[in-house]
Amino acid sequence: MLDLLVKGATVIDGRGGEPCVADVGVKGGRIVEVGAISEAARETVDAHGLWLTPGFVDIHTHYDGQVTWDANFTPSIYHGVTTLVMGNCGVGFAPVRPGHQDDLIKLMEGVEDIPGAALHEGIRWDWESFPQYMDALEKTPRSLDYLVQVPHDPLRMYVMGERAVAKQVATADDIAAMRALLHEALQAGAAGFSTGRSDNHRTSEGKETPAAEATAAELVGLAGAFDGIAHGVLQVVSDFNLLQGPQGFDAEFDLVEQMARASGKPLSMTWLQRDPGGEQYEAIRERVDKAVTAGLPLFLQAAVRGIGVINGLDASFHPFMGFPGYKEIAHLPLAERAAALREPARKARILGEKSERLAGDGTAIPPLVDILLARIDMISGRMFPLDDKLNYEPSVMQSFLVRAKQRGITPLEALYDHLAGGDGSHLIYFPIFNYNSGSLDTVRQMLDHPRVLSSLSDAGAHVGTVCDASFTTFMLTHWVLGRAQGKLPLGRAVEMLTRRNAQYLGLSDRGEIAPGQRADLNLIDPERLSVGTPVLVRDLPAGGKRFLQKAQGYVATWVAGVAVQREGEITAERPGRLVRMGKAAP
Repeated sequence: MLDLLVKGATVIDGRGGEPCVADVGVKGGRIVEVGAISEAARETVDAHGLWLTPGFVDIHTHYDGQVTWDANFTPSIYHGVTTLVMGNCGVGFAPVRPGHQDDLIKLMEGVEDIPGAALHEGIRWDWESFPQYMDALEKTPRSLDYLVQVPHDPLRMYVMGERAVAKQVATADDIAAMRALLHEALQAGAAGFSTGRSDNHRTSEGKETPAAEATAAELVGLAGAFDGIAHGVLQVVSDFNLLQGPQGFDAEFDLVEQMARASGKPLSMTWLQRDPGGEQYEAIRERVDKAVTAGLPLFLQAAVRGIGVINGLDASFHPFMGFPGYKEIAHLPLAERAAALREPARKARILGEKSERLAGDGTAIPPLVDILLARIDMISGRMFPLDDKLNYEPSVMQSFLVRAKQRGITPLEALYDHLAGGDGSHLIYFPIFNYNSGSLDTVRQMLDHPRVLSSLSDAGAHVGTVCDASFTTFMLTHWVLGRAQGKLPLGRAVEMLTRRNAQYLGLSDRGEIAPGQRADLNLIDPERLSVGTPVLVRDLPAGGKRFLQKAQGYVATWVAGVAVQREGEITAERPGRLVRMGKAAP
């Protein structure tokens, strides 16, 4: 008898081809048959008119802290993800010297906008080495499968101590020690190694991240840790020396190529259209194409929509947070705060004030507010109301710049009125990257690249400014079902969410609907599929707040043949596990 039989589904098998109608049988956590099935099953699901896809594989998350208190990986579980990867961008929580846990919290709080209080209260520090970190995580049953990468910054801090944050060059002995620890973690089943080289990444004290300026000797030396390891990937986020011009760009890309060559493993890098520097993504594409032709296994991690921030009175960021008149009422409950902002005298006062310079907390928020206010007339042309319609590709005609002109007021007043309306929960969508042309046409070009990986959700991070864990759902609602022109074929979109990412990681047991594959599956009602409105909730440890975005239309999600969510409700089942790659895999 089968454990599960899904009858009459429109099967999108993950291989990129056309959908077909078929039954799918599951037994012992594996798919055992696809076709016309008459065998009896303990559970039979009528799936006529519904899509059946492989479970989605999210290769770029930051659940490194949340994983210690959340067994369900919310909100990813609501968006069809069944396998995810942590430890991206060079930040994480292992290895760690006893007594130095706070240094890693400051790093994560600054780089990934995760409240330090939540991390302090939520994380149980019962590890020191990276293999011990994996062992500690493995003790808790979870809803989803997950992999961990070794992040560069904790590794550097563990070996070099204070010298790591003092911008000192790693010695040959330092590099050898880091390489040995990385090799040990890979042997224990770590999925790979990540490093961050972005000027936008700072600790909560405003300092550069420890590995931001690591030398070629250090990075190439660490890449050598993959010697003798049969698995593994490298992940890099870099600005590619944006401000240094073509020479700086080429020098940085040369270094990326050296890492890939020294490791012999797939290497993926963040790919987006910056502002300023909107042409840089084309230079990255050209260098990747050349390198791939020369035999290097390079890949591009790209988002499926604009990358930016959500503004709101209760969010981490909004334009008025530095105005004296706002600071006086910032402590009030949200609805009272909005009512106070609507008082004519207070409104006139605030709009006549200048914002005080915000104290730097290490995140990008204070400088972002300063830049926004200095260029508000131009930037407001890229700020849009985010309401129940959830338009992530709005036209400039919907912007606050145009709204202000239509009303004969300033853009700042238009933003003010929107935020002060109702109970104060109104939100503003501000795409910073990937939206230079006022549309997602550039993203569409990126998604066509043969080396692109659907990625960059940052799930678990930037919790007060974004909720891009919904990228997987948006891929289907926008690029398959929603966009008038430039749509993606359903088969290809699903292949990008599943098999392509699984193969990049070296996971041959998932990403397809085929006999022998793990029964990681999504049953989706395309008529009801929607991303869901972002809502601020206070469910983090220490009362920390975050945006939570639930999807509609996921009838069920199975991990290894066990249902982990049905119609948006998480079940009590915990079939997920830490996936240990390579020789250490069970």
